Amino acid sequence: MPLLIALDNQSLRRAFFIAYFCGVVFWSLTVYWLIHVTLLGQIILILYLALYFSLFGAAFYFSRSLSSASCLFFLPASWVLLEYLRSHLFTGFPWALIGFSQYKNLPVIQIADLIGAWGVCFLIVLFNVVFYLSIRRRVSRRIILVCVLILLLVLGYGLFKLSLKANRENQIPLRISVIQGNIPQNLKWDRRAIAFIQNRYRELTLAAALDKPALIIWPEAAVPGLFGRDDDEFIQVLSLAGQLKVNLLAGAVAYADGDYFNRALLIGPEGALVENYNKLHLVPFGEYIPLKNIFPFLETIAPIGDIQKGKEYTIFRQPAPFGVLICFEDLFPELSREFVKRGAKFLVNITNDAWYKETGASYQHFAASVFRSVENRVYLARAANTGISGFIDPFGRISGLVRNIQGKEIFVQGYSSQNIYLVDGKPTLYNRYGDFFIVFCLLFNIGIVIYALKKRNR
Repeated sequence: MPLLIALDNQSLRRAFFIAYFCGVVFWSLTVYWLIHVTLLGQIILILYLALYFSLFGAAFYFSRSLSSASCLFFLPASWVLLEYLRSHLFTGFPWALIGFSQYKNLPVIQIADLIGAWGVCFLIVLFNVVFYLSIRRRVSRRIILVCVLILLLVLGYGLFKLSLKANRENQIPLRISVIQGNIPQNLKWDRRAIAFIQNRYRELTLAAALDKPALIIWPEAAVPGLFGRDDDEFIQVLSLAGQLKVNLLAGAVAYADGDYFNRALLIGPEGALVENYNKLHLVPFGEYIPLKNIFPFLETIAPIGDIQKGKEYTIFRQPAPFGVLICFEDLFPELSREFVKRGAKFLVNITNDAWYKETGASYQHFAASVFRSVENRVYLARAANTGISGFIDPFGRISGLVRNIQGKEIFVQGYSSQNIYLVDGKPTLYNRYGDFFIVFCLLFNIGIVIYALKKRNR
């Protein structure tokens, strides 16, 4: 609302720069935690992301020539299209979508199984626009009635979905334990800390094993060594799984054929490696340096830059089919959709948010996982080194978070065990057809622009 009011009656140039300034403020307050990784990279990212706000400012300027009814849908569609572009351009950065703000608002986010998180983004902007129009223009009762009807439909659908009682007779229970090691980032690759790290994970795993889980999950890069080079460290992990007779999923950095991979390893109850998955979507300036051959100086603003991307969507088959999202892969809905379409009955996210200290980064990251569960109607188990670890059910309900006795969730060690349920159901509309809502927004805005230009020419 403050942005919309500030843009009112401004020239195109002023609208562009007012929105850009708003974007700089928003992203500075949102990704402030990136300073713990790279100051120069943070500044460049903020200045880049703010451009999407400025483009919205230009769209707002154009909307002044539209009727209230057209403006009501043109501006939300423009915002959604810009967030979609931001999520895919230059490998994409779908962080802090405006819809993620509703991740605890369960009745509203149920529409994600139809039109994804984009539908929630659209809804938020739609109602901000109608409030703005009510203040600045005369809004017909018909427009208000349409908005009320949309809200009632969304809430009605959400409440209906939440009211459905699961038929446990058709569902298979699976007990899972997630481990939160809380290893300080400065110790992750310190050779002197190997024994400390191994002992920490061993103790937590032994405690979790008392809950009789079928699968125990360690966070991203939990094993303090390179798979394929540091055999002693991995022999201990293999033997631990064999000793407990349990499936163990462990994050590790792997070395193969001269390349490094961010990998998830599944170790079977026999103490042998069953399968592995190499991360598909890498973090720019975190795991690789874009355009470093053209701009060598870019290597100076990132702490890492040697990881290679994976090539396959690996479905782990035991104890039940599941897919793994490493680090911020849970931000990309197309990855989750593809895993589920290939047969995954639940999703796992392993991550490490220790880079960002005790900030809001962990909570911002966790919000995305809630939408991945709702979009595909599957359980998601999450194991973070220092982020938020726990479980999300197919309706976005959060449970089983790892906490200390004071209720703190980040930078604490512990484990959590819970039953999830597997069901063979029909794929959701979003899982089957993907981002068709984006196509609808694009076609609608193209139609509005063509109509407005023809009207102006006449």
